Amino acid sequence: MGHFSYGTLYICKAFLPHLLRRPEAHITNIFSMGRFLPVPRQAIYCASKAAVKMFTEGLHSKLKHSKVGVTAVIPGGVHTNIVENTGAERERDESQNRYYKLLSPKEEAEIIIRGMENKEFRVLAGTDAKLMDFLYRFNPKKPAELIAKKLGKP
Repeated sequence: MGHFSYGTLYICKAFLPHLLRRPEAHITNIFSMGRFLPVPRQAIYCASKAAVKMFTEGLHSKLKHSKVGVTAVIPGGVHTNIVENTGAERERDESQNRYYKLLSPKEEAEIIIRGMENKEFRVLAGTDAKLMDFLYRFNPKKPAELIAKKLGKP
């Protein structure tokens, strides 16, 4: 858990004094949907992402009257091999993406950069991130159930 959350804390602590001396600066912390999705057998990972979320919200509050912007990025699905690396079996046809489109790394980066430039606090990158965030607000159990089902984990 430490490398997911403490790394963010230590880097921010190391760079913040330098950023505060600049005419303008920005901190962008990226955490996954794991911040609110307690996925089976990934409790420590999810807890570390929740810690980064809370730290980022606190940092935003602390720095809101400074020249240092803070953006919290919740990335959605990006066209990578991350799902295959989870060990989950998945269908290879395009029907699995009928509800949302996986973004290319370039598309994801453009959304994040635009959010930073517009000084947005929260950037939900991708339809799936927006959908899960919305579902979580109204039914906290449902997104976790959907992810667990997708990964084939009890």
